Amino acid sequence: MYQKDQICDKIRSVYPDVGRCGIDIRVDFDKKNKAWAVLLKKDNRELKTYLEPEDADACMENRQCIGLGWQIYQLRDNITG
Repeated sequence: MYQKDQICDKIRSVYPDVGRCGIDIRVDFDKKNKAWAVLLKKDNRELKTYLEPEDADACMENRQCIGLGWQIYQLRDNITG
């Protein structure tokens, strides 16, 4: 399994504006849900999503980033809109 910093770096590589321009990101593994919890925060708005480990692994291994990419896109769009 990857470390949370690696997942954050991958998200930033796919979406460079996340983690900058006032959008903060936090990633932690949620043992209860057995998934990566991704929290985006901008000003006083916070949104959270869960990434299945299989989706995160596929993206980290440069096989497929559709699952991770789509969820982060939706979060980013909702928090900046």
